[in-house]
Amino acid sequence: MQVVCLQEEAFYKLFDKVVEHLEQKRGKEAPFKWIDGDEAMKLLNISSKTTLQKLRDEGKVRFSQPQKRIILYDRNSIDEYLELHARETF
Repeated sequence: MQVVCLQEEAFYKLFDKVVEHLEQKRGKEAPFKWIDGDEAMKLLNISSKTTLQKLRDEGKVRFSQPQKRIILYDRNSIDEYLELHARETF
């Protein structure tokens, strides 16, 4: 087993570079295509599951139901729904 000794200043510089690298890598990852109901409600800024169900039932947002109690929402369709209802400024 080898032991590597670093001066405190060098250690913190290395640590900062590792953190910076991880932040850049995380920023490049695409968000998940399918999200759960809680995240969908956050994106839509709604607090009611009934409103989310209404959007789903009216076909305004795409969803997938891989199991009976699991409903996932398409992030892209939520973004499209928000863009469709966006108001232009004067």
